[in-house]
Amino acid sequence: MSSSVKPSQQPYYYVPDKSVNTILGTFALLFMALGATFLLNNMPWGLPFALVGLFMIITMTWLWFADVIREGLQGLNSSRVAASFRWGVWWFIFSEVMFFLALFMALFYVRLVGLGDLGTAEAEEYLWKWYGTEFTSHWPLVGATNYIPSFSPVSAFGIPAINTAVLLASGVTLTLSHNAIYDENRRFALFWLALTIILGLVFVTAQAIEYYHAVDHSGLLLSSGVYGSLFYFLTGFHGFHVSIGCIMLIVVWFRMMKGHLTVKNHFSFEAIAWYWHFVDVVWLMLFVSVYWL
Repeated sequence: MSSSVKPSQQPYYYVPDKSVNTILGTFALLFMALGATFLLNNMPWGLPFALVGLFMIITMTWLWFADVIREGLQGLNSSRVAASFRWGVWWFIFSEVMFFLALFMALFYVRLVGLGDLGTAEAEEYLWKWYGTEFTSHWPLVGATNYIPSFSPVSAFGIPAINTAVLLASGVTLTLSHNAIYDENRRFALFWLALTIILGLVFVTAQAIEYYHAVDHSGLLLSSGVYGSLFYFLTGFHGFHVSIGCIMLIVVWFRMMKGHLTVKNHFSFEAIAWYWHFVDVVWLMLFVSVYWL
């Protein structure tokens, strides 16, 4: 695989020039937080603030990644910098593990602890009779109380099962692309990576169709009790991660097309591969705990 990457010329750390990226990112997060707060409270300027913040964070990411790519092509990153990049990605993935673990713990707590507490005789006597309603302790909470409109839970068969096969297949095609890089076969590496991107986009599109049917035909809303909120929160954040992963895969594909990636220098590919396989594992856990059980 031909490349324009120069060998590292730095014995220690390369100290980059001053940049406005950190300041831009800080204001981007501020605008997005204000926009989200305004939107949740039905206040004006919520959407404009959120969109400005999103545009700023996209701009910051574009500029920052461009700087990192340029430094790598110029041979400014030593082995120490490469090691710090790897540690950074692993710590990032660890933070994502903790994030999804908290969401799964919320789901398991509701099902294993919360339902039992709400279905006791004491709860019936002092809570549900006082509200003038009945409560049936079962999962999912479909019509368990008069305050939750009736809905149909999402079945594991159909789109969720298809999406599971699609995402697992994308993990295989990504591994084949990685192997092609080691074989110095850029044509096959590009082919398998493009197929991975297509599978990722199919997954996101299918999930959007699933949401449409859940809302329009099954009556499942974000406000449909704890089941609706946990369902959309868990699957929605996972779909968001898949979408971000597709964007990163597309960037890596264009970099590979330009010859930026070699057998000895393709960390950007490895980083997104680790991230993508993590997303695959999370989806398997989601499929079992949210759809299947």
